Amino acid sequence: MIPKPIRPVLGGLAALAAGACAVTPASPPVTYSGTPQEQWVQGQRAYEAWSAARRGWRVTGSGLQYRRLKAAGADAPRPAPGATVTIHYVGRFIDGREFDSSRRRGQPATFPLPQLIRGWQEGVPMMRVGEVWAFVIPAPLAYGERSRDPIPPGSTLLFEIELVDIPGA
Repeated sequence: MIPKPIRPVLGGLAALAAGACAVTPASPPVTYSGTPQEQWVQGQRAYEAWSAARRGWRVTGSGLQYRRLKAAGADAPRPAPGATVTIHYVGRFIDGREFDSSRRRGQPATFPLPQLIRGWQEGVPMMRVGEVWAFVIPAPLAYGERSRDPIPPGSTLLFEIELVDIPGA
């Protein structure tokens, strides 16, 4: 029997796996041990390992995973690491539940990169204005073991980000 805290994770993994690619790698293990929080974290790490093996995805040395969904021209600018950027984004948990979205609000968001989670600080400067990328951000590059409502500690976060503008560039 699958523990209740893991059921939503596995359901989300199945849904993501079905739509992620034509060739699906082996799915993560379905049994975890320890407290519900430890099981949650084990599920997050299993998703990261599965995700890194998907076709078309790249992984940086820090563990950030990314894939370009929409390309821009080679002459489109990239933000400097300390730049302020205007982006549209959708943030989801690995089970597909959305926790935040500028698209749902109908307005892109403008942020200084140094004030964002490490995964965005690393990933967004690789993008060009007009591009849309998908990111898998492991907990150490997101909020780590801290909780940030509605994000539980140890969460791997999925983002689809469109770089709309680099104000002042």
